[in-house]
Amino acid sequence: MKIYTKKGDKGDTQLLGGSIVKKNHARLECYGTIDELNAFIGNIFDQKISKSQKETLLKIQNQLFNMGSCIAFDGSNKKIKLPNITEENIKMLESEIDNMDAALPILKNFILPSGLPTVSKCHIARTVCRRAERNLVALTQETRINSLHIKYLNRLSDYLFVLARFILMENKMLAIEWEKN
Repeated sequence: MKIYTKKGDKGDTQLLGGSIVKKNHARLECYGTIDELNAFIGNIFDQKISKSQKETLLKIQNQLFNMGSCIAFDGSNKKIKLPNITEENIKMLESEIDNMDAALPILKNFILPSGLPTVSKCHIARTVCRRAERNLVALTQETRINSLHIKYLNRLSDYLFVLARFILMENKMLAIEWEKN
């Protein structure tokens, strides 16, 4: 099978299910940003982090693929069954957040998204996650979307923020606090 089909050369693409839409359609913006987020999370995965952090990130990457496929689906072919985000997926993120947060000092100020390359990568992924969430909310104004997708992205951005702080702590570094000049 060839990688290039030439079908999208005029700016159109096919959704899962068969509908043809422009490449700037809101659905594509959503799942494209989720794909971008997944790539940034893969970049974090490729850093020198703990085995358990890698395991969690791998689960997240798979869930983002699931979410992207659901968003790419036009709903026209009822025979297509897709894996979906569940409350258990969200609870997994919450559990990871709670476990890391319990070891962290109380956050008293805003912190800058920096400190170590891996920490910066977590913050970049967090901001892309927030954009994916905004795009998904915009899509809900046009079509029905599983509300757990928004909830998952919201929790995922929290996870990435806490992961950044936790990695700093593991490396015996303090977060750089925002200085209000």
